[in-house]
Amino acid sequence: MKQLVVSDLIAALGGDLVGASDVAIGAIAPLEEAGADAIAFLSNPKYESQLATTGAACVIVSPKLAEAAAARRGDGSTACCIVAPDPYLYFARLTQWWAANMRKPRAAPAIHPTATVAADATLGRDVEVGPHAVIESGAVLGDGARIGAHTIVEQDARVGAHTRLAPHVVFGHDCVIGAHSLVHSGVVIGADGFGFAPTKGAAGVEWVKIEQLGAVRIGDGVEIGANTCIDRGALGDTVIADGVIIDNLVQIAHNVKIGRGTAIAGAVAIAGSAEIGANCIVAGAARINGHIKITDGVQIGPTANISNSIDKAGAYAGMWPFEDAASWQKNAAALRGLYELRQRVRALEKKTT
Repeated sequence: MKQLVVSDLIAALGGDLVGASDVAIGAIAPLEEAGADAIAFLSNPKYESQLATTGAACVIVSPKLAEAAAARRGDGSTACCIVAPDPYLYFARLTQWWAANMRKPRAAPAIHPTATVAADATLGRDVEVGPHAVIESGAVLGDGARIGAHTIVEQDARVGAHTRLAPHVVFGHDCVIGAHSLVHSGVVIGADGFGFAPTKGAAGVEWVKIEQLGAVRIGDGVEIGANTCIDRGALGDTVIADGVIIDNLVQIAHNVKIGRGTAIAGAVAIAGSAEIGANCIVAGAARINGHIKITDGVQIGPTANISNSIDKAGAYAGMWPFEDAASWQKNAAALRGLYELRQRVRALEKKTT
């Protein structure tokens, strides 16, 4: 492994150094697990007590915790720490720098001999296509695109510059993804939406398929977690704007629109033609009904069932019915005492009869 000292990190990422600059760093670790060659971070003040017990060689802290971090040895000496306005953001950038500089270098980009690339596909400079991947007719791969093993980029689909499709991704025909995006393994983009017209048949209800004629349009800087599915539009397109981050196991149905910078956690299901604004947060296992609109800046709590449009920014929670988070919390607290209240009412009824 490359030799690294704290001054290297300061040179690359900034921050104010307290203590020695030649402290060796060999790993990034959680504060409570860090060894003598590790760098850790502390962003939540409620974990300040861990400063006294951590074995980390260096700790990333906010200005408010700089003094405590420097004095953590308890012997009067100054311990090494990096002071940054936002330690969590510094940690995020540190992980990116670490991945780019400390991992084993990748082989030069190439088209693997087992890959199948159509003669009329367009490949930019420095494109990588992995083993047994398939690039179909008319597909376009931008400069520096990376296509993982067994991934399929279907006919006339377009992958932006420096975007990576991990192994075992299906990127459907006519779909588009922008630059500097990341699609994890198992993702299916551009499968048919769930569209069927019922009709009465000899054996009961029969379902007549509605061909899904739209596509999926994904912007720049988007990350899509493993085994997520994004369906193509029925007529228009399903649209994911720039900077959206989507966790694993999310279902996004046909003609959904998701605004810039929105974050969606695992196991969320969004029904067809729903529109979610910019800079929203949708927590895990939430459900969003079809054909509703959610304005910008909305936070939806875990397992919430959003059955109606939301036109006011803020936090919302509750399984059924959903409401603003503060009201839901009050009602949930009252619900805990409902059985006791019922017993008291029964006792009073007995006294009055």
